[in-house]
Amino acid sequence: MDEQPPPHLGLRHIALTVTAFDETKRFYIELLGFHVEWEPDADNVYLTSGSDNLALHRAMERKGSSDTSLDHLGVLVRQASDVDAWAGFFENHGVTLVSQPRTHRDGARSFYVDDPDGNRVQVIYHPPISKSS
Repeated sequence: MDEQPPPHLGLRHIALTVTAFDETKRFYIELLGFHVEWEPDADNVYLTSGSDNLALHRAMERKGSSDTSLDHLGVLVRQASDVDAWAGFFENHGVTLVSQPRTHRDGARSFYVDDPDGNRVQVIYHPPISKSS
């Protein structure tokens, strides 16, 4: 099969079903700087940083296992020093870091925090795409 897939723009949208809806919404708005793009009702909100879309959907209870195939979502920063600035910002706002900032073998630099609903968020400088974004 020689047919190539149609082009796309990469991963720019993620949707999370969360039980700690209000706290999670505040985390992404107040701490990560997202703003509301559209809020059709009290149980759904679509957030953006300007180049992406994060949908939060309220769940009354977790469906199925607490295990999920989602390992983490990443927030891209422009330079390695931004990772450390974000780590300090979170700590100053009482958010416990899951891991301290570190430089990876490929030159990326990152750390992890958990949002109020337990989703792991990686703040990452990734050289191949950070400088081109």
